[in-house]
Amino acid sequence: MSSKVTPYKDSSLGKKEQVTQMFDNVSSNYDTLNRILTFGIDVGWRKKVVQMVMDARAKKVLDVATGTGDLAIMFGREATEEVVGLDISPGMLEIGKNKVSDKGLDKKVKMIIGDSEKMVFDDGTFDAVTVAFGVRNFEDLEKGLREILRVLRPGGMLVVLETSQPEGAVVKQLFRFYSKYIIPNIGKLMSKDKKAYDYLPESAAAFPYGEAFNNILLKSGFSTSKVYPQTFGAATIYQAIK
Repeated sequence: MSSKVTPYKDSSLGKKEQVTQMFDNVSSNYDTLNRILTFGIDVGWRKKVVQMVMDARAKKVLDVATGTGDLAIMFGREATEEVVGLDISPGMLEIGKNKVSDKGLDKKVKMIIGDSEKMVFDDGTFDAVTVAFGVRNFEDLEKGLREILRVLRPGGMLVVLETSQPEGAVVKQLFRFYSKYIIPNIGKLMSKDKKAYDYLPESAAAFPYGEAFNNILLKSGFSTSKVYPQTFGAATIYQAIK
């Protein structure tokens, strides 16, 4: 479902190439816009992801679709031995590398460019893999999840944080209005790429969430998976085990 929504509908490029182009275009002010558009609530969601992984005592962590490295940096401050942030966008990754360096985490956090659907890591390399607001950008969702499964050790954990749709009638209507009108308009005022902030809410609305995505995780080979809605269902955390 998510593969049908692309950033540039008039482009002949595939979704993967379009997503790369889009994030390169918005990288310079992505962090600022992200904090504004989520009212900073996304920081708390990320902290919950980190806590889940730390409770599992993971030592080697891979953050897929790391973007500018927010989650990778949070892991770098914890008792992990190694953190790898992987992203397909050179623009986002460059900002992430600078942030890692500014915080003195270069020896612990590695930021590398790469394709989440075809990773260079050996089987069973990581104790935990995380993806924050990235799985809906996969060109082939199940292929990306199977690749994550491959690089996890047996018993390893995947934690996905992704936007979802609130279930309550009033909250759902407010959320739809905010996503359809407020996010695109603020994005167009502040971003160099006017289409990016149409795509982001559109892709969120089209993406399977809750039990639908949970079932995809199980179908992709994970043995168990749990669903944790956040903030009235505006986002959901999924915790799956290999």
